[in-house]
Amino acid sequence: MKGVIEETKKSLVAALWFVFLTFPIMVMKVDTADNKIIFRWKNILYVAIAAFILSYLWRYFLERKERKGSSDEDSIIYKVLSNPKYSRPFYAAVLPFAIAFPWLFSTYQTNIMATALIYVMLGLGLNIVVGLAGLLDLGYVAFYAVGAYAYALLNYHFGLNFWEVLPIAGILAAFAGILLGFPVLRLRGDYLAIVTLGFGEIIRIVLENWDSVTFGPSGISGVPRPPLFGIKMNVNQSLIYIYYITLAFVIFTIFVVNRLQNSRLGRAWLALKEDDIACQAMGIDRVTAKLTAFALGATWAGFAGVIFAAKTTYVSPASFTFFESVVILSIVVLGGMGSIVGVILAALVMILLPEYLRAFSDYRMLIFALALVLVMVFKPEGLIPFRGGRFVYKKKESAEGGNE
Repeated sequence: MKGVIEETKKSLVAALWFVFLTFPIMVMKVDTADNKIIFRWKNILYVAIAAFILSYLWRYFLERKERKGSSDEDSIIYKVLSNPKYSRPFYAAVLPFAIAFPWLFSTYQTNIMATALIYVMLGLGLNIVVGLAGLLDLGYVAFYAVGAYAYALLNYHFGLNFWEVLPIAGILAAFAGILLGFPVLRLRGDYLAIVTLGFGEIIRIVLENWDSVTFGPSGISGVPRPPLFGIKMNVNQSLIYIYYITLAFVIFTIFVVNRLQNSRLGRAWLALKEDDIACQAMGIDRVTAKLTAFALGATWAGFAGVIFAAKTTYVSPASFTFFESVVILSIVVLGGMGSIVGVILAALVMILLPEYLRAFSDYRMLIFALALVLVMVFKPEGLIPFRGGRFVYKKKESAEGGNE
């Protein structure tokens, strides 16, 4: 009872403080026509009640989280997806739905879903660098730009089509990843983040100012969509075709990243993420592990860049700002660093939610930001935490009843 009274007092103080802070915005309104100030006193009551309830709920859930502690108990979603008995029917239902999606929904829905799938690829690519290897990369959008501009420029100057440029863009992005990886081999944490941030900005500034090659801020328009055996397609058909290409790449990316996680290289990345020095002491080549992480992560961004250029038929430096890097990094952190399912879920939430909140156009980014804050406070490990690299040794009972 005493605790309830204390919490009520704190919530009352928080509500009064919030009323004081929002008073000029929520209560006072300047009428410029009559040159007077209108006081909307009813709003005080609404703000006070809302602040009190939210403050009380916030404290209740924080206390509940503290009582629960930092247990390693798996979430229900993880338990379901890690059990083949449930995961196989789930995947068997999701895949036909994804294939039938363009025929069930409108062109607009297909368009935003194709965009979301591109971000799934980007999130899974960055997940290799940040989630598995533990290398904080704030310039990931630079590799995305390398892929997109590789397609636009090679098509403009040499007439290469989508399928011819795709492997070239992947190689160029991987080379850019190695180029970034060499100077940052000895860096970690904040210093690594600053260098990668600088690399991303260098690429964007070069694209903006090298007019003779990249056409500067005007960008390159008329980038062709991917061909299909010479068949002429209208815009809707091309969009559906690109959707299926993106879906195929997402499935391929999931397969590759999953195999990498369980490979020798994947375990080296996990060791690198946990302790750099201990990793070296165990005989793991840090240089190879880091450069491989940067190169493989960048390769997927290069592929995604080519698909993006083909989908929008236009590329410009404005599409590859620092904000894009933040969005992709948020996808990885929100989903759970290292978690493939978590990254996919977070990419869909982060890209689709702002689109479907357009009905609340004035408040959609506020709702979106609030949702992110809530997830980070109550689920700091992400929506679906990564549980890889965890081994549980169980003693096997012998025939005589003893333990082996």
